[in-house]
Amino acid sequence: MENHLQTKDWGIGLKGNTIIAGPCSAETPEQIEKVCLDMIKENMIPDVFRAGIWKPRTRPGSFEGIGEDGLKWMEIVRHHLNIPITTEVGNTAHVEMALKHKVDVLWIGARTTVNPFAVQEIAEALRGVDIPVMVKNPMNPDLQLWLGALERLQAVGINKLAAIHRGFSDSYDKRFRNKPNWSMPIHLKREWKGMEVINDPSHIVGNREGILETAQRAINFGLDGLMIETHHDPDNAWSDAKQQVTPARLKEILSKIDFKDNLGEENPSEVLNDLRNAIDHLDDQLLDILQERFSMIDQVGAYKRAHHLTVFQSDRWKYVMESRTKKGVDKNLSEKFMKELLYCIHEESVKRQEKQLREADPIKK
Repeated sequence: MENHLQTKDWGIGLKGNTIIAGPCSAETPEQIEKVCLDMIKENMIPDVFRAGIWKPRTRPGSFEGIGEDGLKWMEIVRHHLNIPITTEVGNTAHVEMALKHKVDVLWIGARTTVNPFAVQEIAEALRGVDIPVMVKNPMNPDLQLWLGALERLQAVGINKLAAIHRGFSDSYDKRFRNKPNWSMPIHLKREWKGMEVINDPSHIVGNREGILETAQRAINFGLDGLMIETHHDPDNAWSDAKQQVTPARLKEILSKIDFKDNLGEENPSEVLNDLRNAIDHLDDQLLDILQERFSMIDQVGAYKRAHHLTVFQSDRWKYVMESRTKKGVDKNLSEKFMKELLYCIHEESVKRQEKQLREADPIKK
């Protein structure tokens, strides 16, 4: 990333743990009013009210949103709650209508983020407009696509930017509607220092029962807030009924979350600093051990080359995987972690041995 991206104070203008809540879709003016009144009743007023006006659906005939009429109903939110409102835009026409009705914050959905042409058109429609914009991660775990969408908005002068982590499509992992892949939002925050990332547990889990656990993990990982779909009658919602909660349940969820202080890197506490120094020292030792291990691998490679042995020895690999994994589990390391670690080490070992063979055989170079 360019250096200028490291110094900007990014975000949508809210500090601390931002809470964005509201129904998946605006359905009727009565529905919007009922959600607002229930929020007031529960003393559960979010920082920003969300409602989908246009719903991108794969199959025709599905509910695709109310359209512009729904934007008119957002005045109900302003009247009752007096907080900013946000909705999703997927093309220039959406942008124009949202600006016409004075929507406070826009977001770009996951299906749109995957298409740089669509993002660029939205960016051009917003050129010269001072409005916060949030960008959901693309459907597939592609950090460059996510960053690229944010960069296109930045390039036209949008200075209030935030990202939304809503998980990634994975047909093999049935635990989630969209697999969280926590490393992605963390990498985004590392690449673009100061970028606010809001977690959307509703879309990650796809059911209301799992929202609390996922929301807590998001806060544990240092994400900056939550977007939780909230409806006065979730079971009868017109879209995504299973993942919406009532304002009362939203209040209960938030009361159970242990919100963390986002410790600044400039002035860490003495205790934290000592712990980090100890970790740095251990990392140095790990690197020294890895260097020594790969030095031994080089000697193994030289022996195989001299005796015309293949790089991959299946029996040895099976023994290393099974024995090291067991030892790791016995030391309270997860089996998944041990296997991933050993695969990485093995891949590097094979590459080093292959390099030796190529250097020894001009034909293979």
